Amino acid sequence: MSPPVAPAGWSRWLVPPAALSVHLSIGQAYAWSVFKPPLESSLGLSGTQSALPFQLAIVMLGLSAAFGGTLVERNGPRWAMTVALVCFSSGFLISALGAATEQYWLIVLGYGFVGGIGLGIGYISPVSTLIKWFPDRPGMATGIAIMGFGGGALIASPWSTQMLESFGADSSGIALAFLVHGLSYAVFMSLGVLLVRVPRSERPVEGAPSAFQGPQVSANTAIRTPQFWCLWVVLCMNVTAGIGILEKAAPMIQDFFKNTSTPVSVSASAGFVALLSAANMAGRIGWSSTSDLIGRKNIYRVYLGFGAAMYALIALFGDSSKPLFILCAMVILSFYGGGFATIPAYLKDLFGTYQVGAIHGRLLTAWSTAGVLGPLIVNWIADHQKDAGKSGASLYGLSFVIMIGLLVVGFVANELVRPVNARHHIPAPREETVDVERQQPESA
Repeated sequence: MSPPVAPAGWSRWLVPPAALSVHLSIGQAYAWSVFKPPLESSLGLSGTQSALPFQLAIVMLGLSAAFGGTLVERNGPRWAMTVALVCFSSGFLISALGAATEQYWLIVLGYGFVGGIGLGIGYISPVSTLIKWFPDRPGMATGIAIMGFGGGALIASPWSTQMLESFGADSSGIALAFLVHGLSYAVFMSLGVLLVRVPRSERPVEGAPSAFQGPQVSANTAIRTPQFWCLWVVLCMNVTAGIGILEKAAPMIQDFFKNTSTPVSVSASAGFVALLSAANMAGRIGWSSTSDLIGRKNIYRVYLGFGAAMYALIALFGDSSKPLFILCAMVILSFYGGGFATIPAYLKDLFGTYQVGAIHGRLLTAWSTAGVLGPLIVNWIADHQKDAGKSGASLYGLSFVIMIGLLVVGFVANELVRPVNARHHIPAPREETVDVERQQPESA
């Protein structure tokens, strides 16, 4: 399958909106915590059980991105976006059936397994294309697209909350909300499928550097380098620390201030989820664009070092000041989002643009690992602390200390990153450059 090639005069600024339509949709995953309390009450689930669909979705995201990365490079972004649309929307429809029949395993299968495949393929679908369209500003380009994934919950959180209030928070209401999600996202994602194009040549902008400038390393070679595994650890630690808060955001802020004079209502906790989504989204474009100026290693020093400091502030003083808790959580989530948006450009700096999408897909197995670790650490410890008779902020103290330790590990791994040895380089893949004559007519 040949990807659609941009006709002469095609503006590269039409490609980020195509990517955004997909990423804003699949970014709904970050609003999963809105469904946790209704699922727990209507189906009799624990906090750990209600996190399972989300955890499996993140696992499948990483696995499908890893195994599908080469296919995405070969078949192009339109093919990948189509696969993402079908899987992600189908996942919601299967989950709707599961909620309607009160068969929890169908929700796990639909949202977690099928929808998770859509997450992974959709997530990596525009990354390689954007880097090739914007060789002069790769951090900004990937930040624009991946910003949508972080901002998806900004739309989905209040939207889902409103639907549950209108349809009811019982199993039938949850089923109807899932159904509306599946159909709506199918329509929205189709915009990206129709709009996306690949550049006609390796130099899409006059005066910009070649997309294939610098060292080039194949995907199979990249995963055998220490640089790849250092970045794997960096991403895994950063994601674990952020996702631990994000997955349990709504109930967490309620627990933190439950025994204070200013408890947090259900609607206010949904607003907190939306705030975190905004910080996540802003971090993706803001911090990744900053990385174009100060370098990738330096920006990860900020993510991991200052992230540990923010966790320490929450652990020590979070329950005594609501503004401090919210501010620190937002900073952590901005670093979390920034880490995701910056990693493709970091990979491009080290391994080049040749097969960068496939390398990025393999690296996202770190996200799969973190998707299990983060929620498991926070939920398992909170459940056991609750069984021990504790409540409020004490449910999370130990898990926050663990998160600080993980961020320190990630900081050390980032310090170990060095340029890739020249023996791993291959010649710039001119033969892989888009050649309109060899692919398809401009009208495609």
